[in-house]
Amino acid sequence: MDIQTIKNRFGIIGNSDHLNFAIKVAMQVAPTDMTVLITGESGVGKESFSKIIHQLSARKHGQFIAVNCGAIPEGTIDSELFGHEKGSFTGAYDSRKGYFEVTDGGTIFLDEIGEMPLPTQSRLLRVLENGEYIRVGSSKVMKTDVRVVAATNVNLIQAVEKGKFREDLYYRLNTVPIFVPPLRDRGEDIELLFRKFTSDFAEKHHVNPIKLTAEAKQALMSYRYPGNIRQLKNLADQISLLEMEREVDKDILLKYLPQEGNMMPALYKNQDSSSGAKDNFSERDILYKILFDMRNDVEELKKLVHNVLKNENYGEEILKDNEDLFEVKQNEFKENAEGLRTPYLLDSRKTDNDEDASDHFNLEDYQDAEHEVEEESLSLEKKEKEMIERALSKNQNKRKYAARDLGISERTLYRKIKQYDL
Repeated sequence: MDIQTIKNRFGIIGNSDHLNFAIKVAMQVAPTDMTVLITGESGVGKESFSKIIHQLSARKHGQFIAVNCGAIPEGTIDSELFGHEKGSFTGAYDSRKGYFEVTDGGTIFLDEIGEMPLPTQSRLLRVLENGEYIRVGSSKVMKTDVRVVAATNVNLIQAVEKGKFREDLYYRLNTVPIFVPPLRDRGEDIELLFRKFTSDFAEKHHVNPIKLTAEAKQALMSYRYPGNIRQLKNLADQISLLEMEREVDKDILLKYLPQEGNMMPALYKNQDSSSGAKDNFSERDILYKILFDMRNDVEELKKLVHNVLKNENYGEEILKDNEDLFEVKQNEFKENAEGLRTPYLLDSRKTDNDEDASDHFNLEDYQDAEHEVEEESLSLEKKEKEMIERALSKNQNKRKYAARDLGISERTLYRKIKQYDL
């Protein structure tokens, strides 16, 4: 069976070298029972490769189940995968078979494996090594013969370094890796897929298919498509539905393409020449570092100005002439997030009620309090909330794309939205 036959059978469109190589690896590993890890961005079609592996294997007559690990709550994922006994937890009114028991002799596709909780990862490792598992609430060891195909859109090596993913499980899953390329790296495949989607829409709704001008085709293939094939299909459906003219030029096409402008700080990667280790910082980390550096610079500048005015011969004269700039109201403090007490800055303009209560600047008082440092409000929660609001606004409140910009999972973003009542 050649690659083109596989494409026709599973509805895969495209001729890029990266795509063909991924299909070739899937064809070669399919007849074995080796564990496969499929990596690639969200929306590139990783599940199609799991079906190729299952259908070309000796297990093709067994059951195939796809499980999204990121969509199952942490408290129930063990029960879903391994089953439970009656009365093992509240609501367990009956015994239940898990996916590993149901798919005995078949294939289980674990999508978003990077979102799996650590305790469940330990159970999965035992299944991969010995084919053994224990139902929730039971002490009886059960056996299963299941082939595991896993997929993820996150960097599992980074997750291992951060302690969010077991290193031994990573190497056990990564027996045969398959990388599915993003749409932006597939060149002319973008136009082929667009034509396929518009033709399907036209056939289903009995309209003429959309045609693109030469400039529109170039613009179509130049876009980065962070949502990959899903985003391209949505784009094709929108244009096919909303445009009355069936020939679309560049200007019309650009109205449907989201703006890619991003004011977020660029990701910074530091290469350690001695060890070869890479330190990857998130955009939020870079932003916090910039804010703290700015605060330190302001504090250093304040100290420098104070020392100049204090030590120079004309310092006291300058302070006296500009005492309204250094006016401080005594005994007025506020608590910041770290429990430090800092004086309020007062406007130089006074009201009638303030005239008697305010004290003018005194150099001796300033010297006694020179070590008191004003702390700016740098609450991490506040900054995190602001970043989430910006990401949601940029992506028209679409959580999936906002989560991708923030570098977190969609489930984590949903929890943060509830936490901050956005």
